[in-house]
Amino acid sequence: MTALTDPVRISIACHGGRGHTARLAEAVRAGASRVPHTEVASIQVDRITGQEWHRLDDADAIVFGAPTYMGTASSAFHAFAEASARRWLTRRWQDKLAAGFTNSGSMAGDKAGTLGFFATLAAQHGMLWASLGLPPGWNSSSGSEFDLNRLGFFQGAAAQSAVDDRSGAVHKSDLATAEHLGHRVAELTRTLVAGRRALEP
Repeated sequence: MTALTDPVRISIACHGGRGHTARLAEAVRAGASRVPHTEVASIQVDRITGQEWHRLDDADAIVFGAPTYMGTASSAFHAFAEASARRWLTRRWQDKLAAGFTNSGSMAGDKAGTLGFFATLAAQHGMLWASLGLPPGWNSSSGSEFDLNRLGFFQGAAAQSAVDDRSGAVHKSDLATAEHLGHRVAELTRTLVAGRRALEP
């Protein structure tokens, strides 16, 4: 049996527009890395290499990330999703854990469309979707914009950045929410892998 102290592998497959999504990806990576024996790799899907495709194949979990443009993920991420059909044909990503994060210029911004697209992509690959696992924040008179999940999404981590911002800055709460997602994915992945390894002969 493989020792439970062996690392679990998480890949973050993302595309960024002006830097905001990259900041979120780094927060997801930081959260996942806080779980012991976790290896995290970030992959830019608009310039993915053959070696990085194999890294996704070997990962225990894949976290999808992209900005929300016109109610769905960016075209570069859609191109990656279509290219993943080769993995779909062989069920290479079957039973891996999956999760997602996105950013748009408006508070709501139809980000649910992007998170839903990620979840559907994961379902088509036979993956297991991990939700954000948080109640909504900033929805009462005692709440604040610094609450976790201040935008109130459930399928994944969502962030909002002003459309005229060129700095790549992301709200502190949104970064913390993305970090929470990364930590949650790592813990769930570790539990899933440990259970599978315990059943090995």
